[in-house]
Amino acid sequence: MATGTDLHKNLLAAFVEHPAAAGEKYGQHCRRALRVSATLAFASMAALVHALVPAWYTTRASDTVFELHDDLQRVRALQEVV
Repeated sequence: MATGTDLHKNLLAAFVEHPAAAGEKYGQHCRRALRVSATLAFASMAALVHALVPAWYTTRASDTVFELHDDLQRVRALQEVV
């Protein structure tokens, strides 16, 4: 049975280990994840508008996904160097 201390250690590890594995501190990782989330939310809204009015935002969602992909690939390449 897990004790309160074990739960605390596991929770702390969740906030430290994954960002560290990505070569970031928690705050850096949090900001990047929030930026990705906001970017995807805006792309989603553009896709929704495009679905309703096909002449609007014809490439905004896909352009955003491609840009995000390129950005994340650059981040991954930098992490592999370190």
